[in-house]
Amino acid sequence: MKSSEAKTFRVEPNLANQTIAAALRRWLPGKSWSDIRRLLATRHVTVSGNLCLDEGRRLKEQEVVKLLAQPAAAPPKEEDVRIRFLDAHLVVVEKPAGMTTLRHPEERAWPKRRRQLQPTLDELLPRVIEKKERSGRRPAAPQRGGKRPVHKRPPLRLGPPRRLRAVHRIDRETSGLMVFARTVDSERLLGTQFREHSLHRVYLAVALGSVREQTIEANLVPDRGDGRRGSTQNPKLGKHAVTHVRPLEKLAGYTVVECRLETGRTHQIRIHLSENGHPLCGDKVYRGPFPGKPIADESGAKRLALHAAELGFQHPITGEQLKFVMPLPKDMSLLIDHLRKP
Repeated sequence: MKSSEAKTFRVEPNLANQTIAAALRRWLPGKSWSDIRRLLATRHVTVSGNLCLDEGRRLKEQEVVKLLAQPAAAPPKEEDVRIRFLDAHLVVVEKPAGMTTLRHPEERAWPKRRRQLQPTLDELLPRVIEKKERSGRRPAAPQRGGKRPVHKRPPLRLGPPRRLRAVHRIDRETSGLMVFARTVDSERLLGTQFREHSLHRVYLAVALGSVREQTIEANLVPDRGDGRRGSTQNPKLGKHAVTHVRPLEKLAGYTVVECRLETGRTHQIRIHLSENGHPLCGDKVYRGPFPGKPIADESGAKRLALHAAELGFQHPITGEQLKFVMPLPKDMSLLIDHLRKP
C-alpha cells in the first residue's frame, strides 16, 4: 500500500452491526472481497485504535475504522513477556507495548483461534508462569536499596494453576511493570495499597515542548465534553489526581520526563501533561488542552511514548518491601536518540 491510501472512517448508523469486511467493501468500492481480506490479514486495519484481523468483527455506531498506510507491527508473543518476581501469592511482570492487559468482557466468548490473533497479557501469563515453575528457575530478585538480597528463597514448586487477579492495568501501548495477585488474600491486600496510593510508581515519558518540574493536580472526569476523559477544577466532580513531574533531558522541542504517581487514575499522566500543553509523543487521543485545536505530533513515535519504569510495594503476605526497575525498551530509546539529532 502507498501512504496516500491511508484513510479514516466513522461508522454511521446504517453500518452499525455490519461486519468490518462488509463496511470496508462499502467504503472501498474499488476493492474486491479478496482485497478486503488481504488488508485485514496483513494488519492494515484498526477499529477504535485496536488492530482488527477478524473479517467477521461487527461494528458499533461511531466506532472509528482506520486503513493504515503501513502494516501494524505484529503483537507481542509469549516470549516477549518477562517475569520479574514469582511466588505463590503474586507475580510481577514486564508488559511489552502493544499488548492489552485484560481481555474485554465482550471478547471473552470469541473462539480460541480468534483470541490468539491478538493475545492479552492475562491469557499469556499463565502459560509463562507454568513454564517458569516447571523449569524450577526463579526470576531475578527485586532491587532492595540497590543491593541484591543475601538470603535465599525456596525453590519454585509446581502446584495447581492459580487464577490471575488483576489489581491494576496499564494501557495497551504502554510498556512496563505490572503486578498480578494469585490468591484472594493477595488481591485484597494489594488492592488496598492501590486504593490508598501507598505504592511507588514511576513512569518515563517523552513529551512535546520544554516541560518544567512541577506537581500537576486536578480532578479527572470520564467525559470532559467531547466523550473523552479530562480534568475539571470543580472539586465536587471527578476523582482527585496528582502527578509529580521532573524533566530528565531537554531535547530539541521535546522533553524526557519522569512522572511519579501519587494517585493512579486512568490516563492520568497523559491527561495531565496534555492539558498542560505537553502531549506525549505517539498519543493519538490527548493532543493538548481542551477545548482547543489538537497539537500535531511530528515526533515520529510509532506508539505512545510512556513506560512504567519503577514499581514498589509491600508484599501482601510477608510484609517485605519490594522494588523493581525496568529499563527503557528499545523503541523508546531509539525515539529519544532520533529526537536528540538536530
